[in-house]
This record gives sequence, structure tokens and C-alpha cells, in this order.
Amino acid sequence: MLTTLLLVLPVVAALVLAIVPLPRDATAGLALLTALLEVGLWIVAATRYDFDAGGLQLGTSREWVESLGISYTVGFYGFSIWLVGATVVVFAAAIGYAMWTGRERPRAYYALMLFLSGAVVATFVAQDLLLFYIAFEAMLIPLYVLVGVWGGPRRLSATLTLVIYTMAGSLLMLASVVAFGVTQGTFSLVDSGTSDNVWIFLGFAIAFAVKAPLFPLHGWLPLAYREAPVEVAAVLSAVVSKTAVYGFLRICLPKFPEPSDDLAGLVLVLAAAGLVYASLLAFRAPDLRGVVAYSSMAQMGLITLGVFAFDDLGLSGAVLQSVAHALVSASMFLLVGMVELRCGTGELASLGGMARRRPVLATVVLIAGMIALAVPGSATFAGEFLILAGVYDQGWGYSAVVALGIVLAAMYMLRVISAILHVKPGPAVREEAPDLRGAELGLVIPLILVLLGLSLWPALVSESSVSGEAADVVLEALR
Repeated sequence: MLTTLLLVLPVVAALVLAIVPLPRDATAGLALLTALLEVGLWIVAATRYDFDAGGLQLGTSREWVESLGISYTVGFYGFSIWLVGATVVVFAAAIGYAMWTGRERPRAYYALMLFLSGAVVATFVAQDLLLFYIAFEAMLIPLYVLVGVWGGPRRLSATLTLVIYTMAGSLLMLASVVAFGVTQGTFSLVDSGTSDNVWIFLGFAIAFAVKAPLFPLHGWLPLAYREAPVEVAAVLSAVVSKTAVYGFLRICLPKFPEPSDDLAGLVLVLAAAGLVYASLLAFRAPDLRGVVAYSSMAQMGLITLGVFAFDDLGLSGAVLQSVAHALVSASMFLLVGMVELRCGTGELASLGGMARRRPVLATVVLIAGMIALAVPGSATFAGEFLILAGVYDQGWGYSAVVALGIVLAAMYMLRVISAILHVKPGPAVREEAPDLRGAELGLVIPLILVLLGLSLWPALVSESSVSGEAADVVLEALR
């Protein structure tokens, strides 16, 4: 019941906002209250989940179409409860940011954001393939509208590119869902067995690679991240991309063990190439959004290396890095939005010198940037180290690529910090531009505090996500 409430509450609130003509402030207030209630519900779910026992818990199952083996089945695994936790926290911050900036047509905007929140949560808890597909595709509807209506000058091109890529992945996944369900006699992820069909596996894997996005299926990323409202870009980078991680962990590896093993080399090579390629693009990007967008792509390549390491360290690192990156990416995008509001641009050449007379902004950007570049002792460093150690058995070259990715991340994040805070003030930086205000701190500081807490105790996520078991045991437990 608790799991169902987590995915139903934001959808119901979205319908209320869309139907009831509430005043602007009441609309924003109800949306934020719903997002905060989601955080509260997740805390209750996390306290009730027995991490020592592992496995599927807090589940609910109801038959939909018994003859076809279709059911409404939801529940949590150790890794999925942390992904849902990151989701509800990021959405609370994103909705709070939208409330602070005052988006136009608030009823439609907040209804779409809440619907998107419910769809993402449903994706992370779905234990039936058809339910997973519905939730996975339902995310696209609000995203198309949010980018296409509230986005920047090139929003229509961004939306069209996003539609083309995601529709291609959606059709492949639909074919794979039907094929797997028919061959297994059920669409239940709990009751179904495994398959050795490479083509069905590829249908799922390509769809997840598009959503992440992973190299070379990332063509929609530059425009979408740059043209979307900054809080929508934060949600895209932080949590929507992690639905691909859930898909790999819950569907590809446990349901297709032979194809996963046979094609692991190809996936690892593409993930390693994407990590380096995206890191170099992030270093060369001329604007703040470009740096954060390509860094997110690089992180997804890193996380994929951990997933396909087939090792308990790699899997634990992938989950920890997914949660840490969600919080880091959301923090960075919201800070980018705050800088853009003050300067009217995110072009690095037009910024600089903002540390002067703005000590709070300087402190927050520096802390978030240090965590993003994975300084030792941070949650991101712990995740990257686990992935590096886990993927070593697949070949020392992959570990070398991870180490190179860590170095490149330090380079482009230090470039961002310097471009915002130091060097000579650019033409867009006005002397009268204020420091961070209380409302802005109320959005960013909680994210940073959670990151600092996770940095002090990374094992809270890494050890409970796969219970420290060997990779083959983890795959067996997920079936």
C-alpha cells in the first residue's frame, strides 16, 4: 500500500491541479506540499525496508489480465529504494525552484511536473513488464510538453530531437516486452524465467541507452539540456536518466544473463568510450549547461561500467554513484539557473569574478563543485572507487579509463568553478547582482547536506543496495 501511495499521490495531485482553478500561490503551494509528502512517505518506506534480508519487499500485487499474465505488481529492492529516495528529493528541490522563479501557466506546469514524478517512481517500483513499459513511456509525455512549451528559443528543435530518439527506443522496447511476455507466458518480472534471446535483450538495452543517454545514442542530449527549463534539465539529468540504470539492473542482467555476458565486452567498450568522449566535450563546452550536461553523460558511462562489471563492488558502486550523481547534478543545475538569473547567460566567457561580494554563492558553488569532481572523502569518490575496483576483473584497461575519467572530471569542474567565481569579471556580471538569498539556499543546501551525509556514510547505500553479495547471487536474487 505504501509503495502504491508513493506513485499515486503525485498523479492525483496533478489531476487536482489540472482540474481545479486554484490561485497561482495555492497551485505552487500544493505542488510543493505534495513533493514534500513524497519525501516523508519515502522515509517511512526506507525505515520499513529490511536491508539485511534484501529481496523484494513492501510489495503489492493485483491481477489485471490473468489469461495474459499481466498484473499490477510493485515493490522495492535495496537499490530501487535508494533510487526512489533520490527521485523524491530532487523533485522537491525542482518544484521549489520553479515556485521561486514563478513559472507561467502554473496549473499546467506543476501538474506536468507532479505527473512526471509519479511516472518516474512507478518505473523504479514496477515488477511487471507491461507496467514498467507504461511508466517508462509515460515519463515522455510531460517531458515533451515541459521542454516544448517552457523551454528556450530552440525548444521546438530540442523537443523534436527528443521525440525522434525516444520513440525509436520506445518501439524497440515495446517489441521486446511483447516478445518476452509471450515466450515466458507472463509479464511478471517476479514469476518469469530467463531468456537467451539476444534480439529481445538488445531491444531493452538500446531503449535504456537512449534514455540514459549513453554513447553513441546521445544525440538528443545537447539541445534538450540547454533548452529545457533549468529545473527540468535537473530532473532529466538527475533521475530520469537513472531509470536506465534500473532497467539494466532489474531487466537486462537478471532476465538475460547469457546475452548480458556475451555482449558485456561491447557494452563496456562503448561505456568507456562515452566516459572519455563526454568528459572531453564537457571540458570544451562554452557554457555552464553544456558542462553539466556532458558531465552527466560521462557519469552514465561510468555507472554502466559498474553495472556490467558483473561484480559486487561494481554493482554497489554503480548504485552509490547513481544516487550521488542525482544529488550532485540537481545541485549543479539549480546553481547554474541561479547564476543565469543574475547574469542573463551561462556562457563561461561572459562570467567570472562572482566570488567578490558574494561569499555565500562562492561557498555553495565550491562545495558542490568539489563533490562533483570527486575529491577523496566524498560520496562520488567512493562510488567511482568501487566501480574502478569492480571493473578491474573485466580488464585493467577499463580501470585505467575510469581513473582517466576522474582526472578529466576534476579538470572540467575546476574550469567551471574558476569561470564562475574567479578570473576577471565578464561583461555579464553586474556589480549589483545579489548573493544567494534565503529561498535559494533552502533549495540547494538540503541537497548538499544529504551529499555530505552520504559522504560520511557511503556504505549506507553501497552495502545495502546489493547486500554485499557476489554478482551471481545478486542476479539470482533479482529473478
